[in-house]
Amino acid sequence: MKRLPELEAWAIFAKVAELGAFSRAATELSLSQATVSKAVARLEQRIGAALFQRTSRRLALTLSGRAALERATRILEEGVAVEAEMTEQSATLRGLIRLTAPMSFGIARLGPLLPAFMTAYPDIELDVQLNDEVEDLIANRYDVALRIASLADSSLHAQRLCAVRMLLVGAPAYFRHYGMPQRPRDLCHHRVLAYTYLQGSTAWRFHRKHRAEVAAAPATPLRANNGDLFTPALLAGLGLALQPEFLVWQGLHDGTLQIAMPDWNVDSLGLFIVTPPIRQRPARVQALIDFLAERLPRQPGSTG
Repeated sequence: MKRLPELEAWAIFAKVAELGAFSRAATELSLSQATVSKAVARLEQRIGAALFQRTSRRLALTLSGRAALERATRILEEGVAVEAEMTEQSATLRGLIRLTAPMSFGIARLGPLLPAFMTAYPDIELDVQLNDEVEDLIANRYDVALRIASLADSSLHAQRLCAVRMLLVGAPAYFRHYGMPQRPRDLCHHRVLAYTYLQGSTAWRFHRKHRAEVAAAPATPLRANNGDLFTPALLAGLGLALQPEFLVWQGLHDGTLQIAMPDWNVDSLGLFIVTPPIRQRPARVQALIDFLAERLPRQPGSTG
């Protein structure tokens, strides 16, 4: 290596690309706009290619800029992480953590745990966004995500905490009116409340021992992208729903809901803590991960 790389300039480039403007990057980095512009210009001169296309109205990455962005972002994140870690080793944990989680799980399971974390770490700020859609952690700048899924391989780091059983449930009033299905193929004669983010939606693959059977339920009086919305219709006896155990365990305990076809199962999902692929997390983020990893698997409706 003849000379050191322009690490600070690459970090500045990543911030400009993230915010979409030299002026906004300068403000966030507490630098002059001239300093930010000169840093990017040095890079462009050094690599012999433009990183941005500039017009009076917009700033866009060139092909070279897009090719460089992932590694430049990593340089920025690693620098932020190492400084945060060194600072937090000698001081009280403080700073912002951005967290995303599914809506129903966030309200039922995450929310009740947060007061204890906030009491233990009063200088940490939490920004929690609840959404049943899968958020892009890197694009939306999240530090941590909780996901209930069967995760595909990705560049993200995923830590499995426990299984989340999916149960086919209905109210006693429903079974008195429509009867109790005995096997999956019987569901074609029943009414199903369908969660729209569940893969397959109303075509569910059940298994029992070494047998498998797919149930197609065409009568779907209600579809929704949130499982809590089904609760009133379930309790009113208006349909069956395939629900995560954490949403229905209380109803099963007090008898307002019953499990249909208890001998047949669908594949369990997993509860995961997911983080961006950075080698060194800030200590405050690791503290939250450790806190959740210890407590979430012990919640009602969770299995190992």
